[in-house]
Amino acid sequence: MSLAMSSKQSRQPTGSPRRTPPASLTVKRLSLYLRYVETLAEKGRSTVSSRQLGKALGLTDTQVRKDLSCFGQFGRPGVGYHVGDLVGRLRAILGTDKVWNVAVVGVGSLGRALLRYKGFVGKGFRPAAAFDSAAGKVGKKFGGVVVQPMSELAGAVKKSRIRLAVLTVPAKAAQDVADRLCRAGIRGILNFVPVTLTVPAGVAVVPVDLVVQLEQLSYLVNASGKKGPGSGD
Repeated sequence: MSLAMSSKQSRQPTGSPRRTPPASLTVKRLSLYLRYVETLAEKGRSTVSSRQLGKALGLTDTQVRKDLSCFGQFGRPGVGYHVGDLVGRLRAILGTDKVWNVAVVGVGSLGRALLRYKGFVGKGFRPAAAFDSAAGKVGKKFGGVVVQPMSELAGAVKKSRIRLAVLTVPAKAAQDVADRLCRAGIRGILNFVPVTLTVPAGVAVVPVDLVVQLEQLSYLVNASGKKGPGSGD
């Protein structure tokens, strides 16, 4: 999954060093760090070192320190990072220390599954609205969210202060719907449609192409199989 983000979307906490905004890979690793330290917090761990973080995620301790240093001072030499503080700081950096209202546009099988998914709320995301152009879907409820017609998109986005949207519409409709989302005030789109979207500056797009992910997975498995026992490598 790749990340397209304008420089305006990068935010640094007060007092952090003036550094170049992090690359997409750094942002992805921050999410991995957060997941891991949240697990440690649930287990009652109070501290974790950069070496422990790196080992758990297949990274070097140097990489961990480099990533975190982009956002200010973390941890203490010889002590490591305080787990509770690190969870809070990472959530603030990623913007998940607050709840984001999310719109799901396209209520097919994938859209319905996302609306019913219970894991979003605990991570700072709340499905607040759903839209579809099919009259047969309008008025139905999925995951507690009533599907609205596309004609109500702009008003609902404004009323619920929605800034993030998940796009799961047919490919031929994706760009038109993305344009409508941007005009309505959406500033971030999670795009499950296998097309490249053109959006204004200041709007972030994260494409999620499941076929691409499977192709990458099949490559890794295929390459691993060629280097199995007896291969001579």
